[in-house]
Amino acid sequence: MQEFLEFFSFADANIRYVTLGSVLLASSSAVVGCFTLLRKRALVGDAVAHAVLPGVCLAFILSGTKNPFILLIGAFVTGWLSLVTIDFITSRSRIKEDTAIGLVLSVFFGIGILLLTSIQHSGNAAQSGLDKFLFGKAASLIGEDLITFSVVAVLLLLVVILFYKELTLLCFDEAYARTIGYPVRALELLLTTLTVFAVVVGIQAVGVVLMAAMLITPAAAARFWTENLKVMLLLAALIGAFSGIAGAYVSYTAPAMPTGPWIVLIVSMIAIFSFALAPGRGWVARLLRQRRNRTQILEENLLKLLYQLGELKQDFYTSRSLSELLERRSIPKGEAISGLQKLKRQGYVKRDHQSWTLTTEGKKRGRRVVRLHRLWELYLTQYLHLAADHVHEDAETIEHIITPELEKRLLEELNYPDLDPHSARIP
Repeated sequence: MQEFLEFFSFADANIRYVTLGSVLLASSSAVVGCFTLLRKRALVGDAVAHAVLPGVCLAFILSGTKNPFILLIGAFVTGWLSLVTIDFITSRSRIKEDTAIGLVLSVFFGIGILLLTSIQHSGNAAQSGLDKFLFGKAASLIGEDLITFSVVAVLLLLVVILFYKELTLLCFDEAYARTIGYPVRALELLLTTLTVFAVVVGIQAVGVVLMAAMLITPAAAARFWTENLKVMLLLAALIGAFSGIAGAYVSYTAPAMPTGPWIVLIVSMIAIFSFALAPGRGWVARLLRQRRNRTQILEENLLKLLYQLGELKQDFYTSRSLSELLERRSIPKGEAISGLQKLKRQGYVKRDHQSWTLTTEGKKRGRRVVRLHRLWELYLTQYLHLAADHVHEDAETIEHIITPELEKRLLEELNYPDLDPHSARIP
């Protein structure tokens, strides 16, 4: 508790620098990463992160100083050059983008390692700590670094706010943006520049190896919680900020633990939690939805079966044994019993000893499923010109997802038909 209070009092200047720097780095990178993710260019961040190393080394060799502004300018130049090279390779050759990214990443990173090794053997005393750009060392952030990162982070957020509409259109409908006269190429270069800035501003905290995770992981986690881009941007920024604070706190309480990797580890745990438990898009929600769909299909197939048996003699309230139902349609016995029991609880069927009977509500629901099945069969034969003996399987699938609105449109399109393609009456 004492360490907790000491950390969140922010009385120590070093704690303030590390925490605020980590928050700025993580949140600004996450916002830009949302657009990179939506453009399906997640690997680009990894390429840029590795390509900035030779820029940092060249800036140091030319200036002889570790001034963060000078080093970041060098990193920006080679990072931006790497993306231009990737675009040039993909547009002027048959090489695909992922292959081009791999080529550029390895070549630039190799040059960076060579330059870094040369610096380390040069005897220049000022080169101490330069390798933190390779692996990251957020705990070494100082006030001068914080000013640099603050300027870049604010610049990133301002550009995103100013060009929000254009960047959104570029991500979701590039063809439409081109049609209405938007400078798509210029917008792509702007997004490229933002991506490079985001990577450059973060390498001192987490290093070139882990920076791609800081760019993409918060955005990927936020994507699972919302369909709204503004909410996604806000969530990604909050996830990035939280991981920055949490990583700094872990590093403070356990000095042997590096801040940057802990930031990445925490944001990765948040992403895994989001992938699993986010409502609507998470793994658990998807499994539950699939289970509900299977249950609905089973119930509707059983009601449809009871209704079709009633059609034979126009007697819908005759009791049917389980064996009679299973002879008509191949359903596993255990699933059929479970489905009938659930329908009984819902009031759609009644049980009489070992037989099952439709209720009035069950007849209505079964009749609707049969009607949708036959309407869809007729639609496929009339509008898609499929053979009548080839439409049953499609109708078996689609009958469970047709909404009342679509049902109304089908009836209007087909002019309220009486018979399906097999001359069976449409109820």
